[in-house]
Amino acid sequence: MDRIRIVGARENNLRNVTVEVPKRAITVFTGVSGSGKSSLVFDTIAAEAQRQLNETFTAFARARLPKYGQPDLDSVDNLSAAIVVDQKRLGGGSRSTVGTITDISAILRLLFSRIGQPHVGHSNAFSFNDPQGMCPECEGLGRTTTLDLDAFLDRSRSLNEGALLHPDFQPSTWYFRMFAASGFFDLDKPLSQYSDEEWHNLLHARTKIPIDVQGAPMNAAYEGAVEKFNRLFIKRDTSELSERSRQTIRRFVTERVCPACDGARLNEAARDCRIDGHSIVDLSAMEATELVEVLGTFRDPVGAPMVESLIDRVGNLVTIGLGYLSLDRETATLSGGESQRIKMVRHLSSALTEMMYIFDEPSVGLHARDVARLNTLLRKLRDKGNTVLVVEHDRDVIDIADHVIDIGPRAGAHGGAVVFAGTVAELVDAPTLTGRYMRHKLPLKTGVRQGTGVMTVADAAVHNLKKVTVDVPTGVLTVVTGVAGSGKSSLVNEAFLAQHPEAIVIDQSAVGASIRSSPATYTGMMDEIRSLFAKANKVSPGLFSFNSKGACPACQGLGIIYTDLAFMDGLKSACEECEGQRFRPEVLRHKLRGRSIAEVLDMTAEEAAEFFPEPKLQPILRAMVDVGLDYLRLGQPLSTLSGGECQRVKLATELYKSGTVYVMDEPTTGLHMSDIKHLLDIIERLVSQGNSVIVIEHNLDVIKNADWIIDLGPEGGSGGGQVIFEGTPEQLLKAEHSHTAAAVRRDVAA
Repeated sequence: MDRIRIVGARENNLRNVTVEVPKRAITVFTGVSGSGKSSLVFDTIAAEAQRQLNETFTAFARARLPKYGQPDLDSVDNLSAAIVVDQKRLGGGSRSTVGTITDISAILRLLFSRIGQPHVGHSNAFSFNDPQGMCPECEGLGRTTTLDLDAFLDRSRSLNEGALLHPDFQPSTWYFRMFAASGFFDLDKPLSQYSDEEWHNLLHARTKIPIDVQGAPMNAAYEGAVEKFNRLFIKRDTSELSERSRQTIRRFVTERVCPACDGARLNEAARDCRIDGHSIVDLSAMEATELVEVLGTFRDPVGAPMVESLIDRVGNLVTIGLGYLSLDRETATLSGGESQRIKMVRHLSSALTEMMYIFDEPSVGLHARDVARLNTLLRKLRDKGNTVLVVEHDRDVIDIADHVIDIGPRAGAHGGAVVFAGTVAELVDAPTLTGRYMRHKLPLKTGVRQGTGVMTVADAAVHNLKKVTVDVPTGVLTVVTGVAGSGKSSLVNEAFLAQHPEAIVIDQSAVGASIRSSPATYTGMMDEIRSLFAKANKVSPGLFSFNSKGACPACQGLGIIYTDLAFMDGLKSACEECEGQRFRPEVLRHKLRGRSIAEVLDMTAEEAAEFFPEPKLQPILRAMVDVGLDYLRLGQPLSTLSGGECQRVKLATELYKSGTVYVMDEPTTGLHMSDIKHLLDIIERLVSQGNSVIVIEHNLDVIKNADWIIDLGPEGGSGGGQVIFEGTPEQLLKAEHSHTAAAVRRDVAA
């Protein structure tokens, strides 16, 4: 019972893996990106634990729970209930904040309902998501959004000429048909000639009008354009809309801080209630570090239990390196790494034991200083009697493992096997890639390049930046460092890009990882491949799309069939019609240089680079090989790729473009230690071609290999926002008051 035993795991690229994982211990899973770590930990162990837990519920309850298919394995024994703490960004729309997602705000509201003066009512009266507490003007959003009529209307045109400029209100649309059927307007009359009554009917009227629907008359609800726009777009949670819709809406609205509550979201009664002079708005706006100190001054005995709980939970935010966040920060603005650490806070105060906690690279986005804090929390979970599984690349996290399982030896079809299992001390002597790179570190760069000029960022005051002016040298590799929340992203992704919009940005925003998107479609290669097949066979290019005409009718181009078994778990199986090839048989008969479209999509990037000499395809395929994705198949669904692989697909997509300034946001995310050197070689090549590369990064190997370093800090939040060092890696070693300098000194001395 002291070990979880997995026998014959075959999910994705796993090759019949049999392995044992010790319970009540920290086990770290290592290996190159795409080796099969996630397939073993998340798609096998976590999926089976969650599936078996759901099996204990009734069929009625299971129908309302997330579905987990049975992983492809022979057997698994001694599983515990699993809690997965992944890097998926926290959603929740504009009504979700750090305080609401961690339940800290719920305790704070309870505290104010008990000891706040003047007394307002129960805790819901302090919630901006409850009608009793929300500001009536902005309905708890803290900002008002209004339709900008000057942007929405062209008064010189008539309705028939497209006077309503939003695409959903143009002639031939359903909404336009309602205006036309109303009988209120001369459709050819310019809006500038409308009477007051016509303006009211166009913008604000609400009534019933007769309308013909497929030959049958009916009374339909008529709304003026402003009323309809407000209902469809402004009063709706924007998280429900597509990104395209959100971008379209932004062209037609004006947004400002709510004048009634000044952005506080709450009504006047909730805002005026205080504890020792502090309102709930004041406390929610404080950084966690300051909030802990203020809570410690509250002495009312009635509120003591709540204050104690608040100090513990907010203290966990500080401990985990998020002391710069405030409770009113919207969760949509958090990075993937911040989101994961927020989720950790929710579990740290749990009294449950014998659980299995599973973490996906929890060190992502963490400065070397804060990794030690993370390790403390992982040990804390283990010491409560839990099993902790961590997928990780960071040396410092690997070092605290009780047990290490190394997956490899390489990625994709060349991975999927357990190449090492044992202690950290044994790993260091193991002949695996991870073992080799645990022993060797990249040296500090001494022969740095000199900048050919400067790109200036002047008086940057975004977020916590304190009117920062800094010169970024051109023609070199500049690494921007600093603890989480120090202002790195604000300086580079906002201030720098606002003043230098020509830069090519490779950031951590998600790629379209659906089952229908693949490296071929995402990088744009698929259009050229379809054209080549069409020209060679004198047919339509659409025939060679599994999302269009050429799709197998049985599986609609997916290559797999999903069978819904009602109350039981659904089944996923290869399509028998196309045998998983996704296309109609007549499409597969068309060849290009002896290969069908399905055979081409089954090629690896390396094979495709040999097969396609075309100048439109060569740069993209070479870029995929250069970023270490030579093993990736062109048609592999992006949904099966690891986080590191997805980011490198994006990197490959941008690398072949011509540009002089590249901005990369933590490009080492998801990369194995052996891949860091590969990434640095790519960056070196970009710089040697005359480009300027700016990288936001915590990885010490990247920092040590910079030509120029800009270090922000000294702390996060209000304690940061200043440039505390500019210079070369060698000069950084002598810098004082810099957490980055201290970390590099320790690394060089080790």
